[in-house]
Amino acid sequence: MSEQPSIFDILGPIMIGPSSSHTAGASRIGYVARQLLQDEPKKAIITLYNSFAKTHKGHGTDKAIIGGILGFGPDDEQIRDSHEIARKQGLEWEFKFRGDTARFHSNAARVKLVGKNGGTVEVVGASLGGGRITIQEIEGFSVDFHAQAHTLVIIANDVPGSIQHISGAIAEKGVNIASMFVSRNESLANMVIELDQSVEEATLKKISSFSWVKFVRLVEPMIQYSSRYEK
Repeated sequence: MSEQPSIFDILGPIMIGPSSSHTAGASRIGYVARQLLQDEPKKAIITLYNSFAKTHKGHGTDKAIIGGILGFGPDDEQIRDSHEIARKQGLEWEFKFRGDTARFHSNAARVKLVGKNGGTVEVVGASLGGGRITIQEIEGFSVDFHAQAHTLVIIANDVPGSIQHISGAIAEKGVNIASMFVSRNESLANMVIELDQSVEEATLKKISSFSWVKFVRLVEPMIQYSSRYEK
């Protein structure tokens, strides 16, 4: 069944404009990439595809995605000055453009970040309109999640029993798994686990302690736009 948009998807989010897809969505892709880096970013290489590449200046996509990398939400007025703020914080960035490719969504961006402590992450995300996004690729693995739930992203050696150990570490703190997506390559497995609630730092440390786990990140959802209207 296809996901049904809410009235807030139709009207669009509270945001710094002009476009919910090219501005709000772009900032959320940058924000998710920052969370996956789990470090203060010092360098960003950003490839914009298709419509993002063609209209990025007029719609503020370049400022929005840098703003997201800095940790700004779609409604943060600092997005307008994100380039100047990034320079002051010592963030270096480079934009690349791929105007026509059928491989990615019409509003897609690849974000590669290098952290101040030496870590790296590479993410591909697409903006779906109304501020909604989908993350399509992490570290070369195909994924599909919308960053609207508490989401664990794990890369590990593909060993028997790995899913049981990880789900056990989550369950022992009373956290429910809403969904799990697993993909594999020759030797590694990627798990994207959406949760009903966030997990404690102790759970992340336990999963990280498994010798076969290479990468553990928690992506927290931004405040839902609709919550601003709730009493």
